[in-house]
Parts: sequence; C-alpha cells; structure tokens
Amino acid sequence: MADAKVIPFGEEPRSRRKIKRPGRGGRRTALAPVPEPRRQETPEQPAGAAGASLEQRIAGGLRFLRRRLTGEYEVDDFGYDEELTDQVLMSVLRPLYEKYFRVEVKGIENIPADGGALIVANHSGTLPLDGLMLQVAVHDHHPADRHLRLLAADLVFVLPVINELARKAGHTLACAEDAQRLLERGEVVGVMPEGFKGIGKPFGDRYKLQRFGRGGFVSTALRAGVPIVPCSIVGAEEIYPKIGDAKTVARLLGFPYFPLTPTFPWFGPLGLVPLPTKWTIQFGEPIPTDGYPAEAADDPMLMFNLTDQVRETIQHTLYKLLVQRRSVFF
Repeated sequence: MADAKVIPFGEEPRSRRKIKRPGRGGRRTALAPVPEPRRQETPEQPAGAAGASLEQRIAGGLRFLRRRLTGEYEVDDFGYDEELTDQVLMSVLRPLYEKYFRVEVKGIENIPADGGALIVANHSGTLPLDGLMLQVAVHDHHPADRHLRLLAADLVFVLPVINELARKAGHTLACAEDAQRLLERGEVVGVMPEGFKGIGKPFGDRYKLQRFGRGGFVSTALRAGVPIVPCSIVGAEEIYPKIGDAKTVARLLGFPYFPLTPTFPWFGPLGLVPLPTKWTIQFGEPIPTDGYPAEAADDPMLMFNLTDQVRETIQHTLYKLLVQRRSVFF
C-alpha cells in the first residue's frame, strides 16, 4: 500500500495553492496583527446585592462572619448594631413582610429625609409583629434609607434572647429621656402609645383606638422640635383573633395578658402561626412642632390638643383604609 500523504487540516494542498509572487518592483504588504478580543469587565457588586454572584455572596458572608468573631463591628450607646440589623435581622423579617403579609406602604415620603421625626402608630395583633413590620417598611422603602428606632415596653427587656435581639435591632426603653436623646441626634423614632391595652384588646374591639396615655410622646416631640408623623396599620388586628384571656396564667407568668385565640393554645405550637392577612401601612402628613415656644412642652392643654389631633388622624385613616380594602386576606 502506498504511503498516504498528510494534508494539514485547514490548509489547501500545495498543488492547488496559488502563490502570488510580487514583481520586481512590487512591495510585500505587511500583515497587520490580529487584535485581541476585548474582555468586558463586569463591575464588582456588593455581596448582598440582588445581582451578586454566588461567590460574591459567600465572600461577603465570610467577611461578615469574620467581623462578628473578631469583634470588628460597631454598636451605639443604646446597643444598636446596624450591620447585624441590615444583613441578618431584616433578611429574616423580609419574607414575612413581602410574601406572607404582603405589606403595602403608602405615604413613605411623609417621613423627613433627614433630621429627627417621631412616628406614632396604632398597636394591635396580640403579639407585636406590627412594630417589626413597621421597621421593615421604613428600612426598605424610604428613599433616604432611614432606620426606625422603636420604643418598647419594659417586658421586652427582661425576656431572655428577646432582650438582646431588641437592643441589636435598635429598640430602646419607652422613656422620655431615651426618646429625646435619639430625636436630638436626628433619628426616626417610633412609638405606639396604646401599649398593652392596644395590642391585647379583644377581637371585638379591633381598629378602635385605646387611650393614648398622658401625651408623653407629644411633650418629647415638642422638646426636641421634631415633626410627629401619624401612622395607621391595617391587617395586624386579625393575625391572632383574641377571643379570651387566661388571667390566672398571665399573673403566674408575669405577662399583662395570656391570649386565647381560635388556634392557641388548642393547637399547641401551630397555634402561634399568624393568619396570613393582607396589611397596609400608611404614613400621614407630618405635624410640625418646631414653631412652638420652649415652654410649650409643659402646657397640658396643648399636649392634650396635639395628642387628640394625632389620635383622631390615625383613627380616621384606619376607617378609610378599612372601607377601601377588598378582604382581610387579599
């Protein structure tokens, strides 16, 4: 068998090649180098961004974990840990906020872009999930990326684990001194003046505002010279319909009430799962306080009038939102 001829792949056989030889006066044309293809550089994205790659998310998580282990993070004098709140606590609450309660936010622009402000909201739902959803609403929707610092009851700060998490999330004791310090530092502070009377009221009294205390929040806003932003929350009243109160059990546990609902305690731990109601949070127009003289904070008649104005604004907005909603769950 004759030897096979090897023809290089991609080249024509020598016999078929047409080689153009330059004439005597001709010049050889130099071949230009082939340019290398351009590589499009993708901008580096933060680890927590929606478009971040898996590697970036893992790297960001490892950096976060290293800072937690080495103590290279900051907390303010109230114990607020902004990094932990942004990257962990808000991430845990966000699915409940977006997917479960499907919260709709209105009037977020009424919260000032800078400087202190006092948000006053109704309180309901047997367990204080409304405060947490309010915090997520301000954190995720305000164009200036503001953080809400909630004033909480004494009970929050004596419960194990809850105490530490509340401090880390920016909550502080509901006292005038702490609230004024935060407002004077330019923070957005949230207060729910109804307290336990609001959150623990029977299901038959839903969306009927309870007494707003003695108007201490108005005095605090007047002293700090910050606007008061009324806030109305619809949807929280129905998550745990309270049909009874085991007062003996409440006294034994040191709680202000021990709720009985259609599912708790009859279904055990499953009874703690809230009903998936549809929520609406509306922020009203701010009520300015910087035009009052310094001694206005000690005027009981002025405090009564401003307290009544805020309460009536929230109550009227609640009724309006209830008329507008199609269903408790949709």
